[in-house]
Amino acid sequence: METIARTGMVPVFYHSDAETACRVLKACYDGGVRAFEFTNRGDFAADVFAALRKFASAECPETVLGAGSVADDATAAIYISRGADFIVGPCLDEGVARICNGRLIPYIAGCGTVTEIHRAQQLGCDITKIFPAGCVGGPDFVKNIKAPMPWSNIMATGAVEPTEENLSRWFAAGVFCVGMGSKLFPAAEVESGNWSAVTERCRRALGIIATYNK
Repeated sequence: METIARTGMVPVFYHSDAETACRVLKACYDGGVRAFEFTNRGDFAADVFAALRKFASAECPETVLGAGSVADDATAAIYISRGADFIVGPCLDEGVARICNGRLIPYIAGCGTVTEIHRAQQLGCDITKIFPAGCVGGPDFVKNIKAPMPWSNIMATGAVEPTEENLSRWFAAGVFCVGMGSKLFPAAEVESGNWSAVTERCRRALGIIATYNK
């Protein structure tokens, strides 16, 4: 929780190749990122995550590494057994909440309504993810949640871009952090291995966030 709060941004990434995933993580780490989400998007994704976990422990020791796109308790258990520091879901699942609470692992549940956010908080979610953030109302939705529920720690994922115009709107609205995927590491850069560009983009994004996330 503290690391995510300090960083203010959680890169969201999936690749079927473990070496590529490790390279992306290291590029983000070199740019100042200390929280990273690897998503459960393909066959054997948990095996890639296990390799990424070992790499992070050795090469990016300050990283908290989470597993994303987790929609059921069985999948959560797999990633927890492989060393996940936190679990992120596209939806709210009470089974996932129970298993995470049992291991004192943060669960960031995906929510699209105020009622879902309230229910997630009742189930122990200290951070709730609005998803897809651009479709459920964007920064205005965050602002309107924070008015009657100011204790809410909101992570916005979807429609987040590494620009001052975009990030300033989310943080001015009151987000706790943002999740960012393809806009942070375009496929062409990953394919060509342009890791310095990923590092610099992360550095710039974190610099923007730091001016608002105080």
